[in-house]
Amino acid sequence: MTVHPHPRTGVLFESPVLPGTGWPGDPATPRTPVAADAGQVATLAATAGDLANLDALVSVCRACPRLVAWREEVAIVKRRSFAGEPYWGRPITGWGAQQPKILVLGLAPAAHGGNRTGRVFTGDRSGDQLFAALHRAGLVSQAISVDAADGLSTNDIRIAAAVRCAPPGNKPTPDERSTCEPWLTAEWAMVAPSVRVIVTLGGFGWEAALRLLADDLPGPGKPKFGHGVVVDLQSGRQLLGCYHPSQQNMFTGRLTPAMLDDIFTDAATRAGLR
Repeated sequence: MTVHPHPRTGVLFESPVLPGTGWPGDPATPRTPVAADAGQVATLAATAGDLANLDALVSVCRACPRLVAWREEVAIVKRRSFAGEPYWGRPITGWGAQQPKILVLGLAPAAHGGNRTGRVFTGDRSGDQLFAALHRAGLVSQAISVDAADGLSTNDIRIAAAVRCAPPGNKPTPDERSTCEPWLTAEWAMVAPSVRVIVTLGGFGWEAALRLLADDLPGPGKPKFGHGVVVDLQSGRQLLGCYHPSQQNMFTGRLTPAMLDDIFTDAATRAGLR
């Protein structure tokens, strides 16, 4: 068994991290039920009851064999620059307020980002861009999200991924997407009463949101994704499209920090936070 110290707390952990061993923010215990297939995901998600229990269930899910194998292989092999750190190596829960005004919905954790740190969109360049923009918009407490013990907080937003495990090539299969979907559906049911705006990062997040909001869409036909697209939902909520803050999009200028700022400033205004 190989263990390494957490980069902030210094506590030793295996990679992947075992439930209930003290990782910052770990919602699970050794007794948390583990979903082993799509049917068990659907059952556990539907009966989770509250966000704390849902997060615990999500964090130990093993329903998709390919994703489990990949996330754990990455956690063991690691990237050279993180070789001395433990990797979370488990599914990533939603993060943020329990009664958010804004839901930010993305694709999946990064292999050496959330899969390493245990927090969605944390520890890679996409997360750096996202949290810097959220901070400039006044939606989070600090501009940098490093790890699950860095003190980051928010009263206004929740961030979630449509698929909770890091997928090979950042491309989950349709079956993996469908198996994971009940987790997001359950999370949405718990936070929806307070949400005024949903911001999707990239086309995958947009499609996930359209499935989630199918009964709330304004009319026939599927709204087309685009950066800055706004859909007025029947409930009075609004759906906003945003290009994904990937390294490629930011490097090529398809998405700029100013464009991110425009989205999150607009989202904050629409949610009544500015």
